[in-house]
Amino acid sequence: MTFLYILGALVVIIVLLLFIALFLPNGYFIEKSGIIKKPCDFVIDKVADLHNYAQWNPWQQKEANSKSNITGLPKRPGHKYSWKGKKIEGSLSLRDIDDKHVHFELEFIKPWKGTARDNWLFEEWGNGETKVTLQDFGMLPYPIGRLLGYMIHKNLNRQFTEGLNNLKKFCEK
Repeated sequence: MTFLYILGALVVIIVLLLFIALFLPNGYFIEKSGIIKKPCDFVIDKVADLHNYAQWNPWQQKEANSKSNITGLPKRPGHKYSWKGKKIEGSLSLRDIDDKHVHFELEFIKPWKGTARDNWLFEEWGNGETKVTLQDFGMLPYPIGRLLGYMIHKNLNRQFTEGLNNLKKFCEK
């Protein structure tokens, strides 16, 4: 009899979590900015050439033994960086570029499938400085992504701040 009470309680909890997930956000949006003491074209070159990506990207640094592959021409649509590690797998593809913007498409395979978009804006800021703004947005799959949305958002905020700081150090050295 106790077993049935425990089983019934688990079913109620699962149904309740699934119901709550219906009302949680189905996506996220993060925006971070920073000032880099280099001209716009220099900073754009560092972001839009994915050969530089591993030198400032915090995810790549966390899984230093992951395998990566770069295809396509730097600063051209289709330029792609793919990685495969123990915990994460995916790719980053340049979608579009102009003199102030770089747009990327992210595809995640592991730990779960998903896509996101990175939009970078580069603005002249003072004397030979660049204001860099990174926007990232993506979908949170039902139900797990939505239930973990707050944690995902919090971690991405921290990681994007770290990434912009790494990019600043990389560009200013």
